[in-house]
Amino acid sequence: MTEYKTLSHVKWDCKYHIIIVPKYRKKVLYGQVRRRVGGILRPLAKQKEMEILEGHACVDHIHLVASIPPKYSISGVIGFLKGKSAIYLHREFARYYKNYHGKNFRSRGYFVTTVGLDEETVKEYVRNQEKLDKRDDGNQLDLNW
Repeated sequence: MTEYKTLSHVKWDCKYHIIIVPKYRKKVLYGQVRRRVGGILRPLAKQKEMEILEGHACVDHIHLVASIPPKYSISGVIGFLKGKSAIYLHREFARYYKNYHGKNFRSRGYFVTTVGLDEETVKEYVRNQEKLDKRDDGNQLDLNW
């Protein structure tokens, strides 16, 4: 049975599968950047009262399973996450990596779908994304989401 969350006048359970890609789908999420992404996204998500249930970073995209309150629009939350995380990544890594020109780290688009009753299936997919993608760069990623 699903445990519903509550706001002042609403009971809700809104979960989404979100995929965010770097600009031009460049393979820039490796090494230090890849390990740092989870530490950047988690506090940003808390600012919007959202909960990241599962997350995984591949070298050219990030998968998230997130619970977002209905008082926020999906596009607004994703825009916030993409914009702020790009600024943080640029501040931390621009001097080390030549691929970070300007603050245009993220592409304009994203993918989002509702999770619905297949929550465990989607979480398993996100966990095993690296194996499915066959693009392992050899680093173990510990997001603990």
